[in-house]
Amino acid sequence: MPNVVVLQSEHVLDSGILFVEWAPQFDWPIAISSKVSKGLVGLGVLPMLPKSLQVTVLFLLNFLLRTLENDLCRISFLLDTLSSAFCLRNSWVHGIGRRIPTNTRSSDVSSFPIAYPSFTSSLSLGSLVYKSADVEFLVGIQKSWVIKNEGRADRLGGVYNLEKKSGSRVFHGRNCKQFGGETCSVWQRDINEIVAPTDKSSQSLSHDKVSKYSFWTELGGQVKVLVRRKDLTYELRVEVSSLPAETGDHDLFLNWGMFRSDSSSWVVPEHQSLPPGAICVQLENGQDSVQMPFERKNSYLFALNLSFDLKKAPFYLSFLLHRQPNASIKESWIRNHLRQNFCVPVGIGRGFPEPLGATFCDDGATNFALFSRNAENVVLCLYEKKTSEPSLEIELDPYVNRTSDIWHASIENADRYSCYGYRCKGTTLCDSDSRFHVRRVLLDPYAKIISNLNSGESVSLVDCLGSFERDVPFDWDGDSRPCTPMEEMVVYRLNVQRFTEDISSELPSAVAGTFLGVVEKLDHFKKLGVNAVLLEPIFPFIEEYGPYFPYHFFSPMNSYGPLGDGTSSSNSMKAMVKALHENKIEVLLEVIFTQTGEGRDSTSQATSFSGIDNSSYYIVERNPKSEAVRRLNCNTPVVQRMIMDSLRHWVNDYHIDGFVFVDAASLIEGPSVGLLTRSPLIEAISFDPVLSKTKLIADGFSPVEALHKDISFPHWKRWAEVNPKFCYDVRKFLRGEGLLSNLATRLCGSSDIFSDGRGPGFSFNFITRNFGLSLVDLVCFSRTESSEEFSWNCGEEGASSKSSVLEIRLRQIHNFLFILYVSLGVPIVNMGDEYGQSTGGSPLYINRKSFDWSGLHTDFGIQTCQFLTFLSALRKEKRELFQRKNFVEAGYLDWHGPNLTEPLWNDASSKFLSVTVKKKKGERGSKLIAGDLYLAFNACDCSITVGLPQLPTDLAWFCLVDTALPYPTFFSMKGSPLDQPATRSSYEMKSHSCALFEAQPSPIP
Repeated sequence: MPNVVVLQSEHVLDSGILFVEWAPQFDWPIAISSKVSKGLVGLGVLPMLPKSLQVTVLFLLNFLLRTLENDLCRISFLLDTLSSAFCLRNSWVHGIGRRIPTNTRSSDVSSFPIAYPSFTSSLSLGSLVYKSADVEFLVGIQKSWVIKNEGRADRLGGVYNLEKKSGSRVFHGRNCKQFGGETCSVWQRDINEIVAPTDKSSQSLSHDKVSKYSFWTELGGQVKVLVRRKDLTYELRVEVSSLPAETGDHDLFLNWGMFRSDSSSWVVPEHQSLPPGAICVQLENGQDSVQMPFERKNSYLFALNLSFDLKKAPFYLSFLLHRQPNASIKESWIRNHLRQNFCVPVGIGRGFPEPLGATFCDDGATNFALFSRNAENVVLCLYEKKTSEPSLEIELDPYVNRTSDIWHASIENADRYSCYGYRCKGTTLCDSDSRFHVRRVLLDPYAKIISNLNSGESVSLVDCLGSFERDVPFDWDGDSRPCTPMEEMVVYRLNVQRFTEDISSELPSAVAGTFLGVVEKLDHFKKLGVNAVLLEPIFPFIEEYGPYFPYHFFSPMNSYGPLGDGTSSSNSMKAMVKALHENKIEVLLEVIFTQTGEGRDSTSQATSFSGIDNSSYYIVERNPKSEAVRRLNCNTPVVQRMIMDSLRHWVNDYHIDGFVFVDAASLIEGPSVGLLTRSPLIEAISFDPVLSKTKLIADGFSPVEALHKDISFPHWKRWAEVNPKFCYDVRKFLRGEGLLSNLATRLCGSSDIFSDGRGPGFSFNFITRNFGLSLVDLVCFSRTESSEEFSWNCGEEGASSKSSVLEIRLRQIHNFLFILYVSLGVPIVNMGDEYGQSTGGSPLYINRKSFDWSGLHTDFGIQTCQFLTFLSALRKEKRELFQRKNFVEAGYLDWHGPNLTEPLWNDASSKFLSVTVKKKKGERGSKLIAGDLYLAFNACDCSITVGLPQLPTDLAWFCLVDTALPYPTFFSMKGSPLDQPATRSSYEMKSHSCALFEAQPSPIP
């Protein structure tokens, strides 16, 4: 096993990394230097190989580090691969970017996280040390091995000596003099992992949670600072050791001050609150400071204790050492090795890279973690009030507060602040339209509650921030998911705000237009017979763009809460879900992860993703100026993880039952134009242990292009799909177009789409949606701009007073609803269609109006709601016919033309279709039994006398639905027997009508 010490410093990181190995079979160490443009933290050694392979391995390692430079993940992976290739995992120290504890076996090296070398730019030197059984390395104590430096450290590879004191052999780096130079400064955060404290006072501090920092002075001595939180105070101990001999006979003083966001904003305590023995003095630059004397412990060790109120944290303690000048000492101030102030964070920790977002830890600290691969610096901004200027800014050190592409820090006593955000600094990448807005404070993509700060000024540098408000634990006791089988669902789509914001809802202003308003209208859902509500996107969005262009994915819209803030919105949404579950109604969310509302025009500014890391979150290969919106790159690891985390958040924290993924076609797009045959995102969702148990529905409709993208979606036998073919084929048939075969396919569950291992329950059918014409407008307008809607005005464009036109329009509305409910699949009813909501023929989403509750009391609203109630009850009562899990076999259906002949499937002029649905499988024309159904659909402009299948003498056809009859006789659950004898089986169907008959025992004369 080689004994390894790996050096790194700020100087070396600018030019290269030196790897030193002592191998027992050689008389010299093997050193590798590699030029690195940015600060790699690396560890790489040669295995104990035969001499014939040494050169090969040297070449591979050097090429590896030069080629991949800053990609730690790839370097680690390739070193592991190389290790496996030589079957040397047990003899290879292969932890790239990792810290190795002293009791670690070489085979366990790769499982430990890294400890970066500094908290601020003042703490810049670092070391990774491996301690084997026979060799020990102690920081600041020359016991076994000493690392020495001579000459300029910024030359390629550095100039170092590696000296073994316990033996006769000395190994040194190139261009070095034996035993020459001065001791090279080495920094290690957790000193107690390598050497036990040498002072009793230090040992007493080490019993608690202690942060430890070590510095080298410009004179070669060492400064060690230990920070401990105890009760309501922070205790600091400063120890200075190994100063040059001429300093040992003089008193030593500590001159210190505090700052938060900017080192130039130096503050000192007021005179009355100074510690005993402390005085205020002025530094060379004119700043005030607090001067305190050190206590001499022995000839080479000085110590001093400080105490600060917990409420003052977080802050940085900045200090200098001072000695009285004399003839031998001309320079009275002692700084660190970079000739800068010593700087120690108090209440500011390194933090953890997981989980992303702001997390409240058990010890009272708050951990922050943010992904940004291309940012060169990240500043954490904390706000005490809702103002445009932060109260505290903390610049994260890339060596301390960054693990791979994740920036992180932990803050003590963060409860005093109300909001937070980030400033990201980096190089502008013109070719990918990537811009870092240095002054703009950005929203954390993982914030669970957000605060809106935008006052409407376009020049504002703050739009919204993450909130520190803690979610009050919601009482989910007694809540249980309905878990309705897919094929039994009846869905009602609504917009939370528009559903109850109108004054006609008769709700208090604090409740109207909120989640609680939905709860107040529970009776409406129960009356219609729906067992699932589908909410339009509830993610935060800019009002100007609408809910299909969100800028955040982890919190509900603040305005949907009764108080208009994040906490009330979150709690009221949970209360809504629980109330709906109590009534056996599932909650589905429409989600759109493919685009955001950021940067839709030249005047808009970055809110979150584009300012944090545009090229990592968005697709930038395309020309951004040619697209109306920014499209998220959904199949990259960072965006995929964000989507997965968001979905789990809604399932775990809000008990959501399922999701409809709008613009699903873009979810399977790669970075360049083209669809992925195997999308990693869709596969990950399909087999996720949490998400795979929810209802997953793909909707190919694109809000940007206002059209549905027809694709073959990779469903993994778990995904349902919103079925636009159902909508278009039914619309075409009822306006007298299309083939009968298309209508038959839709009635039977769209086997052309869902026979690939799924079933009819995976087809989510609709006639209208929130984009396009409403149900009433569908039968009132036929103008050119509505041609893609396949609408028909029934004889007169727009509003009409003609009774003949109004009669046909009413029939067509009933026909649409009837076909929707009797078809296999999941029917979706759109908000407002039940009372005849109209947009004046506009298919645009922005022209949708709020729900008018007074419309339910009109004649049209009353009969339509009652008809929907009847259809829901009919599906439930005839579930074995209308809620099949599997497709209907041929023996259960007999298809007919007008005279019980074979339908003209491929004749576009044929406008009549009927079908006998049998409870028991049988040949065509076989004997029917009670409960069998006969459905007829007439899209002709004239009446047709249709033949009814022959029944046994003890049965008769009862008419359950005839959309040509007036209200209230056009539907009945019991049905009315036909006025002709059972032996005479015919029925006259009026134009543009549908009918449903059931075989029942003949009435007793």
